[in-house]
Amino acid sequence: MQNLWIKLACLVLLMVTVENTHSREPVLHRVGGGRYSWKPNVNFTDWAIDEQFFVGGWLYFGFNKQLYSVLQVNETSYTNCIEGTGRGYCFKRMKVAIFVRNYQPFPITNGSLLNKVSSDSNFQAKLILLVLILQVYYFESIAFLFFYILF
Repeated sequence: MQNLWIKLACLVLLMVTVENTHSREPVLHRVGGGRYSWKPNVNFTDWAIDEQFFVGGWLYFGFNKQLYSVLQVNETSYTNCIEGTGRGYCFKRMKVAIFVRNYQPFPITNGSLLNKVSSDSNFQAKLILLVLILQVYYFESIAFLFFYILF
């Protein structure tokens, strides 16, 4: 019976850990702001300043393949417009530097963590499901007691 309680405690701890893991949904960034915006006379530096790039996001370059190309270069090549197989548009300011950051969620204080967990219906649904599974497979009366104590 004690082994069962250890398994139960580990399962609840795992559910709470997974529920409170913060991640960011991938974001699609249309370079230049529009669907077909990779063209001369667009200030891509100004566009990039207003965007926030995080790991896992996507960059969409909408352009005519017969006219333009997209190359990934190092900092020196970017600064000096060393394109290699490019078509010379770097000198017309058709270049953009993207600074990608890791997602850092806002810190949660102890009070707001309790409010988040108590108001999170997804967490409650998972907890109810856990209790129902425990009731069916392990021990009926204690599972109901556990459920009523939590809610």
